[in-house]
Amino acid sequence: MVKRTGHYTFLAGVLLAIIAGLVPALQSSFFITVLVILGLAVGLLNISEKETTPFLVSTMALMIGGSSTLTLMPVIEGFPIGNFLRIIFAFMMVFVAPAALVVALKTIYLTAEER
Repeated sequence: MVKRTGHYTFLAGVLLAIIAGLVPALQSSFFITVLVILGLAVGLLNISEKETTPFLVSTMALMIGGSSTLTLMPVIEGFPIGNFLRIIFAFMMVFVAPAALVVALKTIYLTAEER
């Protein structure tokens, strides 16, 4: 049951981050707080010890990709693709960063406990 909750929490966070990137009315501090809470829940519920390394590597790839110069992408018929992608990446990072923090802290704790 907990695994399902973590799975649905992850999907909800990804969908909400994408929707927030596309709908400017949702780009508020309340929405950011919701994404942070969902990210913390994913880090606590959804990432097992076996999944730690792939998750942290994927998180780093997302952070690096999100910090790239997406605004240089062309504007197609008045639609700034790069700007929307930049905002979506920003909300994805808001969601994933707390999960990565929790997973990293759990990993550090488990590593220190083994010695």
